[in-house]
Amino acid sequence: MTRLITVAVAIVTVVAAPTPLRAADVATMRVKDIATLVGVRPMPLIGYGLVIGLNRTGDRRQTFFSNQSLASTLERFGVVVAPEQMKVENIAAVMVTTELPPFARPGVRLDITVSSIGDARSLQGGTLVTTPLRGVDGEVVALAQGALTLGGFGGGTQGNSVVVNHLTAGRVPGGALVQTQPRGVVPAGDAVLLALNQPDFSTAHRLAKVVEAALGAGSARAIDPATVSITVPDHFRGSIPDLMARIEPLPVASDVIARVVINERTGTVVVGAHVTLGAAAVAHGSLSVRISTRLDVSQPAPFAPGGDTVVVPQEQVDVRERDARLIALEEGVSLDAVVRALNSLGVTPRDIIAIVQALKAAGSLRAEIVII
Repeated sequence: MTRLITVAVAIVTVVAAPTPLRAADVATMRVKDIATLVGVRPMPLIGYGLVIGLNRTGDRRQTFFSNQSLASTLERFGVVVAPEQMKVENIAAVMVTTELPPFARPGVRLDITVSSIGDARSLQGGTLVTTPLRGVDGEVVALAQGALTLGGFGGGTQGNSVVVNHLTAGRVPGGALVQTQPRGVVPAGDAVLLALNQPDFSTAHRLAKVVEAALGAGSARAIDPATVSITVPDHFRGSIPDLMARIEPLPVASDVIARVVINERTGTVVVGAHVTLGAAAVAHGSLSVRISTRLDVSQPAPFAPGGDTVVVPQEQVDVRERDARLIALEEGVSLDAVVRALNSLGVTPRDIIAIVQALKAAGSLRAEIVII
């Protein structure tokens, strides 16, 4: 048994000054990639079902509702069995979720996500039985079924087992078949609204100018950082799809907030392209304490009176500390320079999280930190 304790140290000294973004830092995207038509939205769907065909990795006795669901399913086929008399481990109760795109017609197939809600150990090799998917109004919109695909695998029993990634959630590509016509309609009138996926004053202003250049002066204006109003030209009256087909391919210079996203559970750090630093000096060191325990057996000599066989733990403590190194980051350094500097320290993702948070606290990091 080995326990590893790692202590990361980050010492930061900062002198910061504002640095303007270059024009090349602004990404050019299509209108359809940054905005959607107000009044047209997808619909979340959800359903409850059973996954069958598991290799004794399904729900166990403490999950009662899976047996009740199986009994109800068998009863529809003329097999009547009391739920308390069932002892099966090859089924799992699951929730099925997906998203219905706007204007989806009957017969369209959707990808679905299947997640265990009981105490199943793995859904590997399972098949989802026919499950109705309902909208927020309770109406059945689609039917789902199919064999699951998992992003991992597992094998073995009890202590001698190997598990890779998450085994209690999977997907069925094209596993849902739309049954009813959604009630979405294309907005009509003298004006339509575009909603930005990420509200931003600069992007909304640029979007209005681009649409105005394509449709004519005064045809578009930014109402707020998330909404752009477009006046429908006379030759597009009653033909909003043609208007959107004209607008959607237009290129827009999209601006985004400089952001660093941190996932503390997995140690993942994602740094956006607009992130810059003020002048800073970073010293980083690492202290590692490794405690190893080996269990030996102490056995008395043959025929020795009063002797017992006991387990004796042998512990070994190893302490190592790397030399701290100091690096200097110049004023206005970009993402590439930050990555090279941190890699030169040999830091781990966990250490980078501590360094990034220290830079933000010191005022050197010119970005918003988002922790997920």
